[in-house]
Amino acid sequence: MNNILIMTRDFNIRDNNWNLSYPHYSTYVDTLRKVANSFTLKLSMPINQVLICYTDNSQDSNLVIDLIFLQANTEEFNNHFILPDLHRPFNHAPLSVYIIIKKEFIQEKKLTIVKNSKEEEEFINELKNRISYIKTTNIHNHERLKEVTQEFASITEKL
Repeated sequence: MNNILIMTRDFNIRDNNWNLSYPHYSTYVDTLRKVANSFTLKLSMPINQVLICYTDNSQDSNLVIDLIFLQANTEEFNNHFILPDLHRPFNHAPLSVYIIIKKEFIQEKKLTIVKNSKEEEEFINELKNRISYIKTTNIHNHERLKEVTQEFASITEKL
C-alpha cells in the first residue's frame, strides 16, 4: 500500500512510551512501531495534552490509549486535537486531525479490445497460456498464496 497518510486506532496498549505515569513497557509497542515505520508513519503528539480516557473506575485509567500515526513531513504531524468535551457517552475522547488533500494529476491510459475480434481472441489465448504456467498446487499457507497472487499480477500486468 502506497501513500498511507494516517493510521489511527484504539490500540489497547498500556505503555510508559506515551504515558509517563505508567511504570511498565510493553513489547507490543515495538510491533506497533514496526508496522507504523513500514508505512513511514510516526507517532503524532496532540496539540492539547488532555485526558483521552475517562473511566468511572480509577484502576482502569490507563487501560486504553488512542493514537494517531502520521507522515512526519506533513503539516498534520503533531498537529491533531483531543476533543475532551465529546467523550460522552463513551469513555474515550475522540481525536481529530485535518488532512490536507492536494489535487494531483494522474496520467491514465485506457485501452480497449473490440468484443469478438481476432485481437480479443489472441489476448484471451495469451492470458490462458501464461496462467497455465502458474503452479497452484501446494498452496498451504498465506505466504504461498501471496506468491501465486503476485505471480498472477505480474503476468497480467505484462499483457
